[in-house]
Amino acid sequence: MTDPQVAILMLCLFIVLVLLGFPIAFTLIAMGVAFGYYAYYTGAPDSIGDIFNNNIFYLLNQNTYSVMENDILVAIPLFLFMGYVVERANIVDKLFYSLYQAASNLPGSLGIAALLTCAVFSTASGIVGAVVTLMGLLAYPAMNKAGYDKSFASGIICAGGTLGILIPPSIMLIVYAAIAELSPLRLYAAAVFPGLLLAGLYIVYVIIRVTINPGLAPKPLKEDIPPRSTVYYNLLVSFVPLTVLIMLVLGSILGGLATPAEAAAMGALGGLVLAGLYRSLNWTKVKESVFLTAKATAMVCWLFVGSWTFASIFSYLGGHDVIENWVVAMNLEPWQFLVLAQIIIFLLGWPLEWSEILIIFVPIFLPMLETFGVNPYFFAMLVALNLQTSFLTPPMAMSAYYLKGVLKKQIELMEIFKGLMPYLAIVIFCMVLMYQFPGIALWFPDYLFGTWVP
Repeated sequence: MTDPQVAILMLCLFIVLVLLGFPIAFTLIAMGVAFGYYAYYTGAPDSIGDIFNNNIFYLLNQNTYSVMENDILVAIPLFLFMGYVVERANIVDKLFYSLYQAASNLPGSLGIAALLTCAVFSTASGIVGAVVTLMGLLAYPAMNKAGYDKSFASGIICAGGTLGILIPPSIMLIVYAAIAELSPLRLYAAAVFPGLLLAGLYIVYVIIRVTINPGLAPKPLKEDIPPRSTVYYNLLVSFVPLTVLIMLVLGSILGGLATPAEAAAMGALGGLVLAGLYRSLNWTKVKESVFLTAKATAMVCWLFVGSWTFASIFSYLGGHDVIENWVVAMNLEPWQFLVLAQIIIFLLGWPLEWSEILIIFVPIFLPMLETFGVNPYFFAMLVALNLQTSFLTPPMAMSAYYLKGVLKKQIELMEIFKGLMPYLAIVIFCMVLMYQFPGIALWFPDYLFGTWVP
């Protein structure tokens, strides 16, 4: 076999092992080292000590060091800590019920409140599993008690829980910035309007759907809604503090006052202050937040080490050249290349999660952007929107499994899948809309930082 054929075999074998359930980071490192040993093999070792005299071990060591010293990735544990603290501060339940009371006159008020709560909380945390799980325990019983259709209610929670990977400050965008070597500030600015657009389309869909079929979401009883003064007070003590914290974090980044890492540190401190103000801060919750942060950060870091090692060997063997030559030989127009790339990423979303797609497969397309004259920030936003589908596409729609895990026998998995389908269509519609009007993604970063020049 030639080296390029070995590279393609390497990629196919990785996909098979992932589908069989092998841990992603372990698989990437193990395959990177195994195929790297072959790629850098110079001859039979003269002694046992010479077995480790191979450049793959030097590459693995360098990649580990590069991850540890990457300033952009410092923001990840700080944002994670902020999210875990907010999650354990009992802020979300107050936020949900205050938004529900404020939206009581709108069709599907509980659903709208759940989407807004998901948008705010997921923005603060960026942890899809935590958002869907918490909202499943909080919002679904309330919607079920109010007589909401099960599929309709579950679709709202699952779709809303994914918004955090798109709306800044997003951990996914930090990871993308590190992979593609792009400015995280521009990425954050580019994601503002697409994220708000997607959340807005979700809310519009809920209102229209309930208006057409009121039986999906019965209106709340008047006696269940407190006086307006109480509603305003509840919003003041729940919605405003968390929203102000998020806006300060995001504003400091976009305004150039702080780097993402510095803003994340400010957000983590703000989360502790909020928890203290709500009298829900104690040593146990802080300890749990630190442990979960360390666990999630370690996973991300090892994913980076493994993916960079894997990608380096794949490129060294000529795998990238094979794929690029194949795509270029098709004589595609730029729009055709974008459609092809997004279809591939969409299909990968069926068996894989966003982190795996982003770290392993997106870098394959990045060298081709210059060839087709595609703005890398525009491509990043298409990918970010597309990655929403990795949580919403059966049979491996992880948000559905998160919700099923907490609701257990209260709902069937097929009912959740049924509720997800409209939101999957909305994401695709949003991608088409952004392609037709690129300014949705590109106007704001160009306004803040000037027109991007390759």
